[in-house]
Amino acid sequence: MDRSGPVVYRIRRDAKCSECGAPLARGNLLFLEQGRPLCLDCADLGHLEYLPRGDAALTRRSRKHSGLSAVVVEFSRARRRYERQGVLVEPEAVDRARVECLSDSELRAARREREAARRDELDTRYVAAFADEVRRSFPGCPADTAAAIAGHACRKYTGRVGRSAAARRLDPRAVFLAVQAFARHRHTGYDGLLMRGTDRADARFAVRDQLEEVLARWRESPKPDGAS
Repeated sequence: MDRSGPVVYRIRRDAKCSECGAPLARGNLLFLEQGRPLCLDCADLGHLEYLPRGDAALTRRSRKHSGLSAVVVEFSRARRRYERQGVLVEPEAVDRARVECLSDSELRAARREREAARRDELDTRYVAAFADEVRRSFPGCPADTAAAIAGHACRKYTGRVGRSAAARRLDPRAVFLAVQAFARHRHTGYDGLLMRGTDRADARFAVRDQLEEVLARWRESPKPDGAS
């Protein structure tokens, strides 16, 4: 079994995240850090999309385009071993891989289905309000980036920070956590460190200055046109 990158487990019995206390029901995914179970958000893998096994070309290309990926395994009682169930990859990587795998007509149909499914998963008004709160707290954050942060954090059925009760109240702490996670994954070398097997705490420490630079830039109000 390919073990490059993090390994995530689909569990066969109920568990609980050792960091945030979130319940993890049978069939959920968790990451083990020094023997401690973590939900995907706490393991900094919550932004990844699950791609089940079955299409080797799509999986291979998705992993190629994904800066961070993880192998999903489940224990087989019959074979008494862990077996690969799929991978976690960045959603954009799946989109790129589909472009490479599908013909033009198939691609258009797949995109329509995919976009319809994603729209169904988003509470449009709530996502817009969350994006506005991101811009209020981080006025220097580009509008498209704020929208991407909100869309990712608030996607239904994921257990991500944007779906929490605090986030529903647009609690500043919940908004900050969503922005921080997005900036860490997209604007630092954090994912590359995880892919090389660096411990999560060490990786966070290594990119701390990079992350703070991004957040400080986003906290600043944009200058008016023509201002120096």
